[in-house]
Amino acid sequence: MGTLEGKIAVVTGAASGIGRASAIKMASEGARVVVADRNGSGAGSVADFINEAGGFAVGVQADVTSEDQVRRMIDTAVDKWGGLDVLHNNAGTTDVADVGADTDITEMTIELWDYIMAVNLRGPMLGCKHAIPHMLRRGGGSIVQTSSMSAFAGDLRYAAYGASKGGLNSFTRYVATMYGKQGIRANAVCPGVVVTPAARVHFDPVMLELYESHHLTPQLGAPEQVAEVVAFLASDAASYVTGQAIPVDGGLFSHLPTYAQMRTMGD
Repeated sequence: MGTLEGKIAVVTGAASGIGRASAIKMASEGARVVVADRNGSGAGSVADFINEAGGFAVGVQADVTSEDQVRRMIDTAVDKWGGLDVLHNNAGTTDVADVGADTDITEMTIELWDYIMAVNLRGPMLGCKHAIPHMLRRGGGSIVQTSSMSAFAGDLRYAAYGASKGGLNSFTRYVATMYGKQGIRANAVCPGVVVTPAARVHFDPVMLELYESHHLTPQLGAPEQVAEVVAFLASDAASYVTGQAIPVDGGLFSHLPTYAQMRTMGD
């Protein structure tokens, strides 16, 4: 039996990247999974992959900025399988136009700021709003947010993204605090640079090589490595872990800023 046998899960942003890997991993551990994404055909393809491998999944088109669509997404799990145990709020801003415009604060449009906050912060809030009542009826559950190491330090771009993820970490602690005594845990995973399809679009090979030089692991992360941590946090094996923002960053934030340059000098 898998670590999530009998659990019912919803994963947002699950058509690709970390969300896809997490949905597949949870299904392999026995969960029945609603694969949700703004890209409905992509969500359906991931659900088909899971079902063909012997798991149980259904694809749902859902834009997490829409409360009606989030409600319908959660209701799909409840109507199909009878409840909800796990919510992985993974959907985030990955569009080239949005990420590329998140640069100079003095040039940022209000529309871009509001959109990034809507996807990265309001989306998880809406997921929690509609998932928690169903979890309470089953005696508890686990909520896992996909945050980012960008929540912990400044950079020369991505101010809106980083601020939204900092807010998500704080929101996670509030959810854990408000509902912990009722059996609901909430945690965030904070990846370093993970080589997803979106990352390959946003970063050219030279930039990826630069990032790799600052990670302690031999290579940059893969979505499946983050999914392993997500599945653990979703499972009862993590029953004493809640209210945490957990780095899954290949050691990116564990060393002095001079690390990469010192290694080069050593060569």
